[in-house]
Amino acid sequence: MPESGDSHGSAATKDRRTVNVDLDNRQYEILIGNDLISHAGELIARLSPSARLVIVTDSNIEPLHLPRLKDSISETHQLLGTVVMPSGESSKSYEQFKSVVERVLELGTERGDILLALGGGVVGDLAGFAASVVRRGIRFVQIPTTLLSQVDSSVGGKTGINSSFGKNLVGAFHQPSLVLADTDALNTLPNRELRAGYVEMAKAGLIMDADYFHWLEDNWQQVFRDQGNARARAIEIACQAKANIVAADEREEGQRALLNLGHTFGHALEGWAGFSDRLLHGEAISIGIVLAFRLSTKLGLCPQSATDQVTKHFNSIGLPTEIKQIPGETLPKTSELLILMSQDKKVVGGVMTFILVKDIGQAFITRDVARETVAEFLDEQLSA
Repeated sequence: MPESGDSHGSAATKDRRTVNVDLDNRQYEILIGNDLISHAGELIARLSPSARLVIVTDSNIEPLHLPRLKDSISETHQLLGTVVMPSGESSKSYEQFKSVVERVLELGTERGDILLALGGGVVGDLAGFAASVVRRGIRFVQIPTTLLSQVDSSVGGKTGINSSFGKNLVGAFHQPSLVLADTDALNTLPNRELRAGYVEMAKAGLIMDADYFHWLEDNWQQVFRDQGNARARAIEIACQAKANIVAADEREEGQRALLNLGHTFGHALEGWAGFSDRLLHGEAISIGIVLAFRLSTKLGLCPQSATDQVTKHFNSIGLPTEIKQIPGETLPKTSELLILMSQDKKVVGGVMTFILVKDIGQAFITRDVARETVAEFLDEQLSA
């Protein structure tokens, strides 16, 4: 696994790491390290010293990180204004999207200006989508403040909002011009949010890098506590894994679908729970990944020992691995989940696409799982 460090002039820190996302005729950096928000102005100035900036954030992030970001960019750029949206998954809606776009336009944002998305995955997805359509597309910089957004949603250019039919069904591919993953920002997160973000980190190992997953098994506590260089190293490796896939398949026409391990089940569970704090995205994906391993084992594709190992690891961290662990008095019905799964973005010709596994680090894409098999499997999981 890589052991890289990088420093950037006066913005140098004790452990700065850089991941490059190389697309056809475009390239951008993911900078990973402590105190990046305090140096955002000078880092963004390398993109464009003359651009005016607009910040989009949410009500939770505003008191935690907005003052530091404003102080930083005040030395280098003109700030047109700040858009503060309500926190939570429910903000990924048509109504909030319209509100953000109208406010960004009201501020007089021009094509040469840059939108800064300061927050978690919800802010990044919605603000990035807004940037993709304002003036038919303006640049934006991702400043992710949650573990989930630092290792997943801020990387790769997927932006969008939710629909009543499912998660992230309305959106666009719009790559950021820069990602600033400030590891210090994670110190303000509650443990539940850290655990939820960890799932997307572990996913990178489960898809294609068994050594990374085993390293996480041994070092996850250091990652959570930010001991040594474990946190920055873990984020770097997860980002590099995603960057490699995105560079090869930017618009998810092939292998990028591997990044959806656990998402076919997980998004359906999220939708059933109403995209609410009842079930965080990472918690839904935790259950979804375990279900993908169990289905793989049921089909004779993956050894039971691998499924048990993943389940044990997630349980040891405090992540849910069973549908019955979703809080509340009711559980979904198989028929409800199948309807939601049929709206998955990977459905082709009405046939569901699954990311299954042959072992830890050996994921693959298949459309050969019959709907009846999925229904029987869900019946078993719900009655277990």
